[in-house]
Amino acid sequence: MCAPPRGRYTAAMPQNCAVVALSVSPDEEATRAVVDAVQRAGIPVDSPTWVRVTGTASDDQAADVEGYNALSIPAEVEDVPALRRALQPDPQEQLVPGVDLDVVERRWMHHERRKLVVLDVDSTLVRQEVIELLAAHAGREAEVAEVTGRAMRGEIDFEQSLRERVAVLAGLPAEVIGDVAAAVRLSPGAQVLVRTLLKEGHAVAAVSGGFEQVLAPLAETLELTRHAANTLEVQDGVLTGRVTGPVVDGAAKARLVVEWAQELGVAPEDVMVVGDGANDVPMARTAGLSVAYRAKPALRAVADTQLSLPNLDALRFFLDL
Repeated sequence: MCAPPRGRYTAAMPQNCAVVALSVSPDEEATRAVVDAVQRAGIPVDSPTWVRVTGTASDDQAADVEGYNALSIPAEVEDVPALRRALQPDPQEQLVPGVDLDVVERRWMHHERRKLVVLDVDSTLVRQEVIELLAAHAGREAEVAEVTGRAMRGEIDFEQSLRERVAVLAGLPAEVIGDVAAAVRLSPGAQVLVRTLLKEGHAVAAVSGGFEQVLAPLAETLELTRHAANTLEVQDGVLTGRVTGPVVDGAAKARLVVEWAQELGVAPEDVMVVGDGANDVPMARTAGLSVAYRAKPALRAVADTQLSLPNLDALRFFLDL
């Protein structure tokens, strides 16, 4: 299938949210466990049916992308956060192994409401960490990867870690930026997700603690509504090991999300942010719906929803697209 059919939430019963279960390949035991968990939370389940999205339907650019399955259950509850806690009592663990159990408020399926979806870039919109690809040209990828990991887990200050990592690039020819930009690969499902959102009239943005010189051509190709990142300083055709201008850190990401929503006339409650690391926590806290995509514990602890399977296309089920 190319897209989940609309109208799946038009049951006669009143509803203010939906439980969206996502899994690469759920078996009968997992299905029973999902139904049991939802019913224990007080939500009736009638004839649950998984919708299968094939790999090629979710990503027509990469043959290695797995498909996935989605199950949507309409619900009416007084306390949506309480339902989320019931289905995900520990944000670091799945209640049903191999299945994300997410609760999405019904307004996200209202197609007349324009949405703004803001994606982190490294390890979210794209598969790699760009700074590590650059550092590989200096023979220091492992060193930089270790610092990146600590920053994404929230163990060290992001700006401090950024300047430390960028410093190892000093002396590299500026041409390596183009080489890295050409090597970057979109995350599975990213292109279909962005294409679908834009086609439906929604806005899509990308904000990165990475680098403008790599993000800009990607943003142009995807026709993103907004984008922002740090800028690597270049002098005489050589990287200086510094960035120019204000650093795009977690606080800056949050400010940009708010500014973009205001500029685009999108209500704060209609902003979705998607990220994976500790520097995405501030913008997650500003959003109407935050998504932890294959995320580190720091973001998983605060995000409204989780996407553990490696396919961004699955977010279309949060929007009934």
